[in-house]
Amino acid sequence: MSEDLQQMLTESNLQVGDLVTGEVASIDSNGVTVHLEHGFEGFVPIRELSVLPVEDASTIVSIGSKVNAVVKNIDRESGQVTLSKRLADSREAWDKLQNAFANQETLEITVHDVVKGGLVTDVGVRGFIPASLLDTRFVGNLEEYKGQTLQVKIAEIDRDNNKLILSRKAVLENEQNQKVQKVISELHEGDILEGVVQRLTSFGAFVDIHGVDGLVHISELSWNHADHPSDVVNEGQTVKVKVLKLDPEKGKISLSIKQAEPDPFEKYATELQVGSVVNGVVKRVVDFGAFVELKPGLEGLVHVSQISHQRVNHPSDVLHPGDKVEVKILGVDYERKRVSLSIKDVQERPVVSKKDVKSKPSAPANKESESVTGTGATLGDLFGDLFKKGND
Repeated sequence: MSEDLQQMLTESNLQVGDLVTGEVASIDSNGVTVHLEHGFEGFVPIRELSVLPVEDASTIVSIGSKVNAVVKNIDRESGQVTLSKRLADSREAWDKLQNAFANQETLEITVHDVVKGGLVTDVGVRGFIPASLLDTRFVGNLEEYKGQTLQVKIAEIDRDNNKLILSRKAVLENEQNQKVQKVISELHEGDILEGVVQRLTSFGAFVDIHGVDGLVHISELSWNHADHPSDVVNEGQTVKVKVLKLDPEKGKISLSIKQAEPDPFEKYATELQVGSVVNGVVKRVVDFGAFVELKPGLEGLVHVSQISHQRVNHPSDVLHPGDKVEVKILGVDYERKRVSLSIKDVQERPVVSKKDVKSKPSAPANKESESVTGTGATLGDLFGDLFKKGND
C-alpha cells in the first residue's frame, strides 16, 4: 500500500462497523468497487450486496449509483477496505420495519424467489411470506408469483433473531372487509338480486353479489330437502337470492335462494283439501316415513303407520325415491306449513279368511273327554256301557 493511501486511512480514522457512503466505480463477477468520500476505494463482495443470494451484481447496483455500506474489514497493509451493503441495508431496514409494524403500514415488495413453503423477498432484510399468508384462498402454484410486486403487511418481526414474516393475506382481508362494509351499507334486508355461485361447502353455497360473498345456508337453498348443496346448485351458476340478514360487525351477509321465489305451500294452499286423493312422487325415505312431492316444491309426509295396512318394518321396504304414489290428504297444518298424507287410506283393506284366524283350543272338561286312541274317540265313548252296567 502506498504511503499516501496509508496516511489517508489513518487520517480518516475509519473503523470497522462504520457506515460509509460511496459511488459505484466498477462491477465484476466478484463484487463492486466503490469510491468512498474519504478519497479511497472500498470493495463490496457479491455476497455482501444483499440478504438474498446474488448471481449478477449489476441486478443490485449500477455504475455511478450511490450506495451505503458498513465497513467489515480494513487491511492496513494492502489498503483493502471490505464493505457490506447488506449490513447497511439491514440496519436502516430494521428501524423502518419496526415503525411500519407499529403503525400497521402496508409495504410494497418484489418476490425474489420461491422456497419450500412460501416466497422470499429482500426489504433490507430477508422477508418470508408463508404460502398460508399469501392469499385468502389456497394457492397451488407459488412459481407464478416470482418477480411480482405485492402489497404486504408485517405479520411478525424479531430483530434479534433476524426474523421477518410478511402477509399478503392480511392486506387482501382488509381490502375485502372494506368492500364488504361498502356493499352492506348499500343493501337492505329483503332485497332480491342476482348473484353467481362461487363455491360449495357441506353447509351451504357462497354466492357473489356486487363483488363480495354471501352465504346461502343449505336450509335456504330450496323448498325441497337437500342432502348437499350440489343437489341444487353448481359453481358458476347465476341465481336469484333474497337478503335475509346483514351483519356489519362480523362482515357477513346471509342469503336465501328459496325465499327469492314464492313459497310453494302458500302458492298451493287453496288446493290442499283434507280428504282429497292426489298423486305424488316419493322424494325421500326416512326412518319414520316418506316425503311425497305433491306440487313443485311442496312435500307432505306419509308416516310409516300410514304406508300400508300390513306391518312395515322400515319405509324403504315398501317405498323408494321416484315411486309414483296415490295419497290421501289427512291434515294440513297451515301454521307449521305441514301436510299429513296416507297411502293405506286409498287402498282396500285386505280381507282376512277364516283359515288365517287361529282359534285357541278349548280346555278339556274332564279326563273322560281326553282322546286316547288318536281317532278322536273318548273314554266315555269306549267304556260308557261298562261303567253303566257296573253301576247297575
